[in-house]
Amino acid sequence: MPPHRRRRRFRQVLLIAVWALGAAAIVSVVVFAFSDAGPSSTPSDPELIAAGAEVFAANCAACHGANIEGTDSGPSLLDPIYAPNHHADAAFFRAVRQGVVPHHWNFGPMPPRPGLSNEDIEAVVAFVRSKQAEAGVTFDPRHG
Repeated sequence: MPPHRRRRRFRQVLLIAVWALGAAAIVSVVVFAFSDAGPSSTPSDPELIAAGAEVFAANCAACHGANIEGTDSGPSLLDPIYAPNHHADAAFFRAVRQGVVPHHWNFGPMPPRPGLSNEDIEAVVAFVRSKQAEAGVTFDPRHG
């Protein structure tokens, strides 16, 4: 094979390899992002919401406030930025599992909360979503 064809073939193979790596990276991010997401919560289930209120009180209220209104240590989850169209349920699962690097507020990083099961987190999300619904926080117009 002449040298110019080898170079061309090399560039083609390299381009395919780079594309494949990029595609694999995207798939990895998507799979990783939702791997601990668990099932979607149903905020209308009173038992799930009550269980979530207990888990929230024991694990989250110190920073986010008993009624999710926030404190000096953590943001209010009643802010529209936490509405489902901006922070889906999976974002809450990731925050609990991995912690959060500050990107909306100046409260400092949220550490992971080990020891909570997917069922615990699902219940907390149901509780949070029920409180948001009561307060009319169901949509963030900045992220429509």
